[in-house]
Amino acid sequence: MSWRPGSLKEEDMEDRHSVSSPRRILSLSKQRRATVSFPDPDDKSSGFGVAGEHGPKPAEVYGFVGSISTVVATVIFLVWAYVPEHWLHSIGIFYYPNRQWALAVPAYAMVTVVLALGFYIGLNFMTTPSPTSLNTMFDEYSREPMSFEPSIGDEQPIEPMADIGIDRINDLMFGDVK
Repeated sequence: MSWRPGSLKEEDMEDRHSVSSPRRILSLSKQRRATVSFPDPDDKSSGFGVAGEHGPKPAEVYGFVGSISTVVATVIFLVWAYVPEHWLHSIGIFYYPNRQWALAVPAYAMVTVVLALGFYIGLNFMTTPSPTSLNTMFDEYSREPMSFEPSIGDEQPIEPMADIGIDRINDLMFGDVK
């Protein structure tokens, strides 16, 4: 019997492998039901991308390039800051910034960040009304509750939208405390 592709039938395969383990039976049952389907390239809801949508997204590329360039810049900075001058001269590097900037630039950057945070917090305090101001409870979008008379009957309509007054909130929250 010469073997050719496609000449092996299912009965021959079952006779050759007489082991009937659950894993073997499961794999045979999956093989019988297997179908091959090709997605329609025009169908965008199939989950497969169209030909122009393959490949990495620009944000992924920018993130990868940014992370690699950050690592390279950090290594260059550390070499410049910590390697002795005669080592740099021995590999042919003679021009580089003064080493005082290795301490000055990070210190300036940290002070700038702290001052920016302080400035931001100060601006927020300046634009926020004081706690005793009525502007903390009322503004141009506040709605006073209107007098509402519900109709008598089974159906009760929804009350018109309005702000809840501070006296009612205090009564609800602290009314029983005495």
